[in-house]
Amino acid sequence: MTGISIEDQVTQLMQGTEYGDDELKQAMSNELRQRLVEAEKEGRGLRVYCGYDPRTSDLHLGHTITMRKLRQFQDLGHDVTFLIGTGTSMVGDPSDKDKLRAILTKEQTEANARTYAGQAFRILDREKTKVRFNHDWLLELKLADLIKLASAFTIQQFVQRENFKLRWEKGEPVYLHETFYALMQGYDAIAMNTDVQVGGSDQLFNIITAGRKLQELYGQRAQVGIIMGILPGTDGVVRMSKSLGNHIPILATPEDMFGKVMSLPDSAMPVFFKLVTRYTPQQVAAVEEALRLGRRHPRDLKMELAREIVSIFHSDAAALEAGEQFKRVFQSRLAPEEMTEYTLQPGQTVLDVLVAAKLTSSKSEARRLLEQKGVRLDGEVLADGQAAFPHAGVLQVGKRKFMRVK
Repeated sequence: MTGISIEDQVTQLMQGTEYGDDELKQAMSNELRQRLVEAEKEGRGLRVYCGYDPRTSDLHLGHTITMRKLRQFQDLGHDVTFLIGTGTSMVGDPSDKDKLRAILTKEQTEANARTYAGQAFRILDREKTKVRFNHDWLLELKLADLIKLASAFTIQQFVQRENFKLRWEKGEPVYLHETFYALMQGYDAIAMNTDVQVGGSDQLFNIITAGRKLQELYGQRAQVGIIMGILPGTDGVVRMSKSLGNHIPILATPEDMFGKVMSLPDSAMPVFFKLVTRYTPQQVAAVEEALRLGRRHPRDLKMELAREIVSIFHSDAAALEAGEQFKRVFQSRLAPEEMTEYTLQPGQTVLDVLVAAKLTSSKSEARRLLEQKGVRLDGEVLADGQAAFPHAGVLQVGKRKFMRVK
């Protein structure tokens, strides 16, 4: 294996986990330790996986928390499977939703899945990653299989889950097919006979209750659940979500990614260091202590965090350049060295230019930015959208959009 002690492996692999129950966390920690000891004696790696439902083709930092954990397992010599939920996503996981998810077709899920692995390999080791699709076994299940899987649970176990309970109390429908999701995810563990499953805290029921119980029903040893915390968005409070606009896309440019990380509130830094960086538990503890005791300025720690995240998804060189550009734009209040250009047309107003240059999506958005003093030309605030565009120069919209008007 790697020469890293079992205790150090446990510490690293349990970093960032959240179970909502100290006894359960200790139990999973103990089981993981035991599995690691046994695997070392047998000279093999643990069979580890995480499933990803391709209901969208865009991934953000919140999606990468479990990928980072899979990479830790890889670096420690364990066998990792990146499972694409082409079967489960046809139902849609109801775990974190208070309303029915739309049912996707197999063709829709496969179209989204094509982009998943490529994005995942920005974190995972391509040569050490097995990519599998769970429709390979889920679509082969017979009615008898479904009856056996369902026999392990009661209706009460499902309707008492918070998301179902809220809908039940509101008189909103809870569809029978939604209860299949936990059974299908549990069967993934059976099909691959896994030692460890990684997932977010919204997957606690699916991994710990369903997955472990169904493995035992099929005569397998119950897997260890590595349950990860949820990443807040750029507001530092609410879960990162594309629909809320508080997300950081992993396909963002280095400059945009750097800027979004720098917009985080100071209070969110420890959880970002813990969940989405390559830092060891000792390094994370040092960051937390420096922040708590005021030994380092929060701005400097945030710059360090931004460089680390950009380095992961781009390169060290891109991170350094993005940092320098951030300093030029936001600390020195200078425009970036390279900008797109727009040629001013005769008679155009400020509003006309903002929309025509695609710096805003509509005139109403442009008016709102003007009212908020979010539009500047060569550093001077532009307030009158109906006025003729003053002159050529550097046009800035918001904090990050720059264009050279000729």
